[in-house]
Amino acid sequence: MGQPVVHFEVVGNDVGKLRSFYSELAGWSFDSPPPGGPTEYYVVSREGNTNSEGVGIGGGVGAGPEGYDGHVTFYIEVPDVGASLDQVEKLGGSRMMGPETPVEGLTIGLFNDPEGHLVGLVQSQ
Repeated sequence: MGQPVVHFEVVGNDVGKLRSFYSELAGWSFDSPPPGGPTEYYVVSREGNTNSEGVGIGGGVGAGPEGYDGHVTFYIEVPDVGASLDQVEKLGGSRMMGPETPVEGLTIGLFNDPEGHLVGLVQSQ
């Protein structure tokens, strides 16, 4: 069995504009930023964002650091972010970030695949 995609992310310069755009386009509702996490990161919960068959994932829309153009990516759930990032490098990808723990109980990493696409990893808890 493969590792599932469990989260998407849109990060840019004007988080208010992004939230408004996706709220109007897709009907997404945003939760407040998680306690202890980035102050400009708004979560779109899976509940209420699924089709009639229950298919859909949650995600987040947030602001990137000063001078960063932003990205759109998805996160794959893995048992160990560090080990998976090591495997990425062995397979010809490159580690961009991580493993990091932005809030307690959440370990993430980012990598570029061999063609430069940004992909995230999140450790299963």
